[in-house]
Amino acid sequence: MAQLQAKPVRPFTGRHMALVMIGFFGVVIAVNVLLANLAVSTFSGTVVENSYVASQEFNRWLGAAQADKALGWKLAIAREGADKVRFTLRDAIGRPLTGAAVRAQADHPLGAKAPVVMTPREVAPGVYEAALPAGRWHVGIEARALGHVWHAEDDAL
Repeated sequence: MAQLQAKPVRPFTGRHMALVMIGFFGVVIAVNVLLANLAVSTFSGTVVENSYVASQEFNRWLGAAQADKALGWKLAIAREGADKVRFTLRDAIGRPLTGAAVRAQADHPLGAKAPVVMTPREVAPGVYEAALPAGRWHVGIEARALGHVWHAEDDAL
């Protein structure tokens, strides 16, 4: 009968530990560099151009938002085909908001595409349509009706 010969066990040396540490930290550093480059290339970090000026406007923006909320108007945004968007405006009790002067601007969330300014036209009572290319958009809308100016935003597209 043949005897099995055991392989000699190689000791775990300082050289092995150094290679393990270099490999581990090399992977961690490579992943961090990759993720940092992806983050910087997809979002500039700019929310406002001048934070001091924005801070001076904050209370006015807050007051305008409260006035918009007090009106109780509602906005629903939906795609209409591949290249149209439909805005449905309703007043506080659910009636269509007809005859409004509506302006809208669609911005790409990461700034990859140029903003699209729209002037939707009324196609049915309280329903307004405008052209908007396919893609993901953040839409801000301004409606002037019944002596009021109302603003809303939506990320639905």
